[in-house]
Amino acid sequence: MQGTSQATAQSAAYTPTDRTVPTRSADRASYDRELVHSILDEAYVCHLGFVRDGLPVVLPTLFGRVGETLYVHGSTGSRPLRMTGRADPGLPVCLTVTHVDALVLARSAFHHSINYRSVVVHGMAYDVTDPEEKRTALDALVDHVVAGRSRDSRPADKKELAATAVIRLDLNEVSAKLRTGGVNDEPEDLALPHWAGLVPLRKGYEAPVDAPDLTPGIELPGYLREL
Repeated sequence: MQGTSQATAQSAAYTPTDRTVPTRSADRASYDRELVHSILDEAYVCHLGFVRDGLPVVLPTLFGRVGETLYVHGSTGSRPLRMTGRADPGLPVCLTVTHVDALVLARSAFHHSINYRSVVVHGMAYDVTDPEEKRTALDALVDHVVAGRSRDSRPADKKELAATAVIRLDLNEVSAKLRTGGVNDEPEDLALPHWAGLVPLRKGYEAPVDAPDLTPGIELPGYLREL
């Protein structure tokens, strides 16, 4: 039983590496698998970093998660997608997502901060060429934006699939980092006549707006009403 418990505990967390251990505020880092997944699944946009012609490039783009794999969407003509082609061993990348949960306003300018949740993923990105995996990835990308949407829209046809590229990045070298809590002012600053505290941020949705050319009689789907 002890061996089983240890194996379960190990599988619940990613293994830290030199690249995933922060050099600053290491106590805020987490390798908990469920926490990493929750941060990724709540984000709409990731930032994909790579090196092109010896210079760093960071691109915002859509992504989706299927188990321990991230799929990143792009055009077949985009540089990072071309660089992950079958003739290439893969593209070293760094993928990040961040949520800002609150502004932290201190009495001193130095201690202003934000409460946040972030994930950083290092690894090799590969072009997805298998047709079935590509369709699974594209469904995941659509459902990542609105759960259930892939079943309520026309799938990509052959021409659209040919014009769409998807890269795969496995979740192996991963870390989360969080800042929570309140203001960390110096004791000598507590009596200063400046307001201090948190300004929480929240994500919300306005009521969906019908397309002007929507066919009369088509009602708002339940998965959108639930937003």
